[in-house]
Amino acid sequence: MNSKNIIVKNKSHFENKGQALASNQKFAFRLFRYFLFSCTLIAISLAIGTIGYKYIGAMSWIDSFYMASMILTGMGPTGDMPSNAAKLFSSFYALYSGVAFLSITAVFFAPIIHRLLHILHVDSNDGEND
Repeated sequence: MNSKNIIVKNKSHFENKGQALASNQKFAFRLFRYFLFSCTLIAISLAIGTIGYKYIGAMSWIDSFYMASMILTGMGPTGDMPSNAAKLFSSFYALYSGVAFLSITAVFFAPIIHRLLHILHVDSNDGEND
């Protein structure tokens, strides 16, 4: 296979340092899309915790949602777990929540950090190479 025939396509949603900075409209749309994705991940994580605490922890829906929210944000548990199964679920959900919280935060801030880094690397001639 000839290496000249291989076309590498940039699959990233971000522009690279050789490209011009995205317009404000494109950046706002990208930020909104990442915000929606982050909200979806939070909703899924809260649903997992709420359902688990409801059925495994034998809590009411409100208490389950409250417990899942507090664990997901790192604030800590709000009630005692009545059984070993509930304690195991709570432990694994807390471990999951720690990773999920940091990952969701990274997803949310990715477009902002990329734009800042891109601005710092763009030449005065808008990224055109001489």
